[in-house]
Amino acid sequence: MMHDNIAGADSHVVRPARNDRDREFHAAIGRYTGGLSPAALGTAALDWWLHLLGSPNKQTELYNLAWDQAIETMHLPAACLAGQEDCPEMQAMKKDRRFSAPGWEAFPFNVMARSFLKQEAWWNEATRRVHGTDPRHERIVNFAIRQILDTYSPSNCFFTNPAVLAKTREEHGQNILRGLQNWFDDLREQTTGEKEPDADYKVGEVLGVTPGEVVLRNELMELIRYTPQTAEVRPEPLLIVPAWIMKYYILDLEQRNSMVKYLLEQGFEVYMISWKNPTREDAEKGMDDYVRDGALAALDFVSGGTRKVHTAGYCLGGTLLSATAAHVAHREFQPIASVTLLAAQVDFTEAGELSLFISESQVAFLEDIMKTQGYLGAEQMAGAFTMLRSNDLFWSRIITQYMMGQKSGKNALMAWNADSTRMPARMHTEYLRGLFLENQLARGQWRVLGHTVNLNDIKVPAFAVGTETDHVAPWRSVYKFNLLTDTDVTFVLTSGGHNAGIVSEPGHPRRHFRIREKPQGSPHLSADSWMELAETRDGSWWEPWAEWLGKQSSAPVPAPEAPPSLGPAPGTYVFG
Repeated sequence: MMHDNIAGADSHVVRPARNDRDREFHAAIGRYTGGLSPAALGTAALDWWLHLLGSPNKQTELYNLAWDQAIETMHLPAACLAGQEDCPEMQAMKKDRRFSAPGWEAFPFNVMARSFLKQEAWWNEATRRVHGTDPRHERIVNFAIRQILDTYSPSNCFFTNPAVLAKTREEHGQNILRGLQNWFDDLREQTTGEKEPDADYKVGEVLGVTPGEVVLRNELMELIRYTPQTAEVRPEPLLIVPAWIMKYYILDLEQRNSMVKYLLEQGFEVYMISWKNPTREDAEKGMDDYVRDGALAALDFVSGGTRKVHTAGYCLGGTLLSATAAHVAHREFQPIASVTLLAAQVDFTEAGELSLFISESQVAFLEDIMKTQGYLGAEQMAGAFTMLRSNDLFWSRIITQYMMGQKSGKNALMAWNADSTRMPARMHTEYLRGLFLENQLARGQWRVLGHTVNLNDIKVPAFAVGTETDHVAPWRSVYKFNLLTDTDVTFVLTSGGHNAGIVSEPGHPRRHFRIREKPQGSPHLSADSWMELAETRDGSWWEPWAEWLGKQSSAPVPAPEAPPSLGPAPGTYVFG
């Protein structure tokens, strides 16, 4: 019998071959579900519903809560009906961004908003603490109910949003005509797959313009060496490994907020990996390929077998770097001088709401989708990320662009975010199964190029950064690097999200961060204890990081001669 050997890095699970018709059917469904498995949601919903049916006490509590909410609504104080400031219900409602606009204070919009929030609270209680329900299924159902309720929120409906109605009266409906045009433009892009390039944010002209040269190229990546901007540099260069799920130039955006430019100005020689955007031909590229031809190839090139190298990894690039650092720890010559992890996870047991989408059912569904096309497309990855922040990424767009008729303001980060990437089928399967489902890296079972690696083998100083509002790599998950290693670790928690918190240059307004060092051998602290003890500072975390890198480095020396160039930065792979 034929088999597909699609498994995590160390699981070696042999799975029966799938019927092509099954794959094609699942791939067709995936086009309409954003790559999400209906079976995963159905299983969770059935588990919750059956246990709720068997919990008469919980049913009584929900009945009483609904009755109390109905009584409160019917006896709404006159001050609240009139939208007066001294109404406590109104003050609580204003804390919700969806209903913070002045128009929500007036009747009947205040009653609509208040009733919706009560309904939301009731369903939140109904989908939590149902005895016997699998906690993960409970979180999935709670999440799904929130998405459904958002569809019926009065803030997301044309006829019940006072701000939209006021705009329509003011402009005599012109906003609706503009909104229709915006909708047609978006529809054309989605159906044709052709996006008009943003002339204001062209890569190589406005974004990613720090001078440098491509010094290494293979089937998976180009390595960029940036031109030093100081006469002397630290002898230990810095190699940055970005995630292959993103274009590298997020760390070299505009010159005002380019991390690369900042590091060069601090006297560091900087190298950066630019990943190839994979196609169907790259379907069989796996995690070992990304180690061997990516992080390890770049590290060996920069080190040359003699130089120590500072390393930094962002998001999945940090996960890859951690495994690579543990792998090279067994070499006679240790090429790594330090490790920096930027919003990167090595333990996936608390990977936030994104982990709700990762189950055996979901992974099998994605495998069928990827088998038919050879990669996971950006639009399929975007489905889960959009739902994680539906009010910010979906409904706010509907209201602003289609109802208000306003185009969203452009900025460099938005232009970068629209520059989508893909992931090879094999690599993504190994990543989801080996890391998310089986957590092999944290458990000391992950294999790199045939050898099992253990994070505790990393003995070089480490600097880890988490961001406060990260929906991709929650900071408490990032913090677990402290618990899995026994080396000097400086941990920083900075304001902002997964991207904006990392791209947080000096001078950026309203930025702050917490910082605390854990020396090697000192007792481990829980994330909450760390939060209580960490020092809080205003400003950018880039500055203490550069200072920390300087302390791990030798005295400055004249800038070395540049390796032979294969072409100027930003290279060619970034345009793929």
